[in-house]
Amino acid sequence: MKFPTGGYSQEDLEKRKTWLKEKYSVDFNHTESPVPEDYKGLTENQVGNISLPLSIAGPLCIQGTYAVGEFYVPLCTLEGTLTFSMMRGLKITSHCGGIKTYHVKQELSRSPMFIFKDIQYVHFFIQWVEQNFQKLKAIAESTTRHGKLIRIDNYFVQNRVILDCIYDTGEAAGQNMVTFATQAMLNYVRTQHIPGLVNCLIEANFNGDKNSSHRNLMLGRGHTVVASALIQNKILKRFLRVDADYLHKDFINAYLGSVMAGTSPNLHIANALAAIYLATGQDVACVAENSLGIISYEHQEGDLYVSLTMPSITVGTVGGACRLPVQKRNLQLLGCDGHNSSKKLAEIICAATLALEISLTGAISSHEFTDAHLSYGRTNKIIEKVDG
Repeated sequence: MKFPTGGYSQEDLEKRKTWLKEKYSVDFNHTESPVPEDYKGLTENQVGNISLPLSIAGPLCIQGTYAVGEFYVPLCTLEGTLTFSMMRGLKITSHCGGIKTYHVKQELSRSPMFIFKDIQYVHFFIQWVEQNFQKLKAIAESTTRHGKLIRIDNYFVQNRVILDCIYDTGEAAGQNMVTFATQAMLNYVRTQHIPGLVNCLIEANFNGDKNSSHRNLMLGRGHTVVASALIQNKILKRFLRVDADYLHKDFINAYLGSVMAGTSPNLHIANALAAIYLATGQDVACVAENSLGIISYEHQEGDLYVSLTMPSITVGTVGGACRLPVQKRNLQLLGCDGHNSSKKLAEIICAATLALEISLTGAISSHEFTDAHLSYGRTNKIIEKVDG
């Protein structure tokens, strides 16, 4: 598809919409906003809507646990070069057989705290929880049609105990689901005259909800997915203008910077998440906890094996803003509806994020990062020449 005007004209936009409709039977002509009543439960004190551009990147080729095939990823972003960068990463991986993904688990937690008069009471309470787990499970699951309480982990701290209540939330992201279910358990505990119990809080700020945390890096929250791709050296040279050895060395340099800064070793997972979350009706604030991720680059017989572990992808395909027309249509474009669709979406997100990481790493390594933003991240190309 050629765009002589640079892709920004109305004619160019119409070409893309026509192509998508012919290929996926998804009509992008209907982008109407819901009536105000449709936003109930999503916002308050509404005064209008903000228009944001919607773009697509692809093809994303995946061989995964739940996501298999070719996908075009919807992105809602105001950052110039982001869509182009992801497209380049997707093209590179597609030329190398695509991206493999593995869905490890789906576990969303809510972590109430129980405060006691003295430490002597805490051990008794932990035993009581273990003995009454089935009763607590039944109470929690009575509040939801789809959520399941998997287990309750406990953490003893002074005269307090944190119960990390772990749920499978099905196709929903499940933030409200686990809150309602855990609150029902708390209400029951209050009626049981637990010795020494002074107070209890629905959330101890332990589970990393809307926060970047070591807990979520180690244990995960939401979907845990691993993605990998074997990039041939000739493809690296063709599209990124660097070879495997050079890029691998630069990754090590960036890794050292991550260690010094105390951040998880990735370049910009948050960029991919924010753009896809806005486009598919996810809770964008979850980017704070979901942007944790570990990427690595390894030599394999002259080529480069790239892998990304994302332990916390808090997304769903039902509930919340997934019901809005545009977001629902974008989920349909990805084939993310029905059974296991939230797992499929999590794999697509992890794979697209891996592609974006590869592209940015290559841009930095080839010294093209700044030029790319000058060319595509501005309305006019502005280059200041410095003598010396």
